[in-house]
Amino acid sequence: MTGSTLNFGQRRLLNAGAGNVTAKRIETLLDSKGWEEVRLDVDPDVNPDIVGSLTDLDQLFEPASFDAIWCSHVIEHLFAHETWPTLVKFRQVLKPGGFALIMCPDIEAVAEHLLKYGLASIAYTSPSGPIRALDMLYGHSAAIEQGRHYMAHRTGFTTERLGSLILQAGFAAARVRSENFEICALALMPGADADAVQTELASSGFDFRETAA
Repeated sequence: MTGSTLNFGQRRLLNAGAGNVTAKRIETLLDSKGWEEVRLDVDPDVNPDIVGSLTDLDQLFEPASFDAIWCSHVIEHLFAHETWPTLVKFRQVLKPGGFALIMCPDIEAVAEHLLKYGLASIAYTSPSGPIRALDMLYGHSAAIEQGRHYMAHRTGFTTERLGSLILQAGFAAARVRSENFEICALALMPGADADAVQTELASSGFDFRETAA
């Protein structure tokens, strides 16, 4: 096995765009495998460990500081021209055997829903309330109305675009899937043990074993 992927008890995970609580979707992974979570967010009111933007990762952290990055529904808040440089910075702060889990809206799925049901139709209900096609395209309207303008969406992704950007940023491999209006991508560093990483993630509800880019 290569890299630091299976070095249980000594691994650090950067929660990039953490919000005010640890995401329930990664609690199983963090609890069962002994990860140390470092919470980064641009909003000081959510009391992150570090206040800052994804675009500043290279200024906030030393190279090869983390074994993994969790980035859930954050990259769509960047401008299009910021996306590739940010993914490069993801790679720079990851250890050689590390990986990144990246989630964002699937614009193709949103477009299909919009054409069938309309812009204001409710697609699903989240902890933040009903989510409409409008919210998935441009950002959660209620949060933006409350003055959290950084919640606006400034770019969009398809599975093909996100997978291509990950590879262009220098990752060795990308595993990308889409479900329930969401793209979920696994970006693997060159030294990562892909089979071991995917097996571990599958046990926590993220199964990439049948996908590739």
